[in-house]
Amino acid sequence: MTAPGRHRIADQPIGRRIAQLRARRGLTQQVFADRIGKSHSWVDKVERGIRALDRISVVHTVAAVLGVTPEVILGPTTSQPEPATDVAAAVEHLRAALARYDTPTPDQPSPSADDLHRRIQYAHTAYQHAHYPQLLRMLPDLLTHTRYTTTSDAPDAGYLLTRVYRLTAHLLTKLNEPHLAWLAADRAIATANGHPRHTAAAAIALTQALRALHRSTLATRAALTAVPLITPATTDHPAPDDHALAGTLLIEAALAAATGNDPATAHQLTDRADRHAATMSHHQRRPDHGDTTTAFGPTTVTLARAHLAAALGDPHQAITHHQRGTAGHGWRELPAEHRAAHLIDVTRAYLDTGNPTAAARAIIAADQIAPAETRTRPTAHTVVATLLRAGPTPDLTRLATTIGLTPRP
Repeated sequence: MTAPGRHRIADQPIGRRIAQLRARRGLTQQVFADRIGKSHSWVDKVERGIRALDRISVVHTVAAVLGVTPEVILGPTTSQPEPATDVAAAVEHLRAALARYDTPTPDQPSPSADDLHRRIQYAHTAYQHAHYPQLLRMLPDLLTHTRYTTTSDAPDAGYLLTRVYRLTAHLLTKLNEPHLAWLAADRAIATANGHPRHTAAAAIALTQALRALHRSTLATRAALTAVPLITPATTDHPAPDDHALAGTLLIEAALAAATGNDPATAHQLTDRADRHAATMSHHQRRPDHGDTTTAFGPTTVTLARAHLAAALGDPHQAITHHQRGTAGHGWRELPAEHRAAHLIDVTRAYLDTGNPTAAARAIIAADQIAPAETRTRPTAHTVVATLLRAGPTPDLTRLATTIGLTPRP
């Protein structure tokens, strides 16, 4: 029963609901504002009901930082909540959707391109905020409906399907399904049909899948083959996002080179990526993350240097880059998915320097930013299990219990 004088969070106005959830997390308004990339004044006005949460992307960000679903923020609806997604079963549904080759029948009209644009952008937003169970539920139908649209004369039909294949590949790589991710990424390349920017964006997903398959040479080659397609200095009509695409591809190639134990190439490629980031900063341009699925800028280059150092056996240098990359304003502007994934990866460096306490703090912070990163990804489960053996803490034990790992007595 609810204690006298208190009300259930679900019964509260949205601002009060956020205030109570924030207090439960032990966050001040200023700390909460910093984590969602807003001002203290903005948070105060929302919590007092003066300002409304009128953007779904902001709702997702707030929910991720508070460790709840967007439905908890938005409040109860008349519909019944969906059951939790079983990841293995959902991946099988996605595999079945990738294996389909049927065409729509007359009683199955293709969705409009505008409707698909909206659905794909919503799916992309779900990915950026690491709402992987929700995205897994969406993708099978989205794949089928977008593929049906390619049989029509709808404008941008091929581009839309390329985006869905890319998003599918990114998610499957996250979920440790690299072979299936490779298939989806290869489909994205084929569907791009030679379009320079669409092909380059698809090559990011392909490189990540190949890296997950430990094919470092192939991964490096896949990324570098795509770079000339969109390098601003070599294209006739450069777009504002070309520096972001080229820089992201160079980072992916550098990470592949590092996993292949080629430090010279890895550092050279990262320096090239850094020059693209500097050019973007000089022109005060920010990439359109809605298309590339990957943020890029000076901060991402610094974080990439941390991953390179860890992969090349220099954990102390990795931590130095990590601390530098997470100290600035650019860190808070990165998607929740990117930040949480980085924190999970950096735990390796902390463990290698004999600091399991800092490693545990990193994984707990990742869970606060994007719970599905820690609770859905096999990589995160491995990290949590390793940390439990190093020495469980109350927060770590709670996280382990949540994701179904039983700490040793």
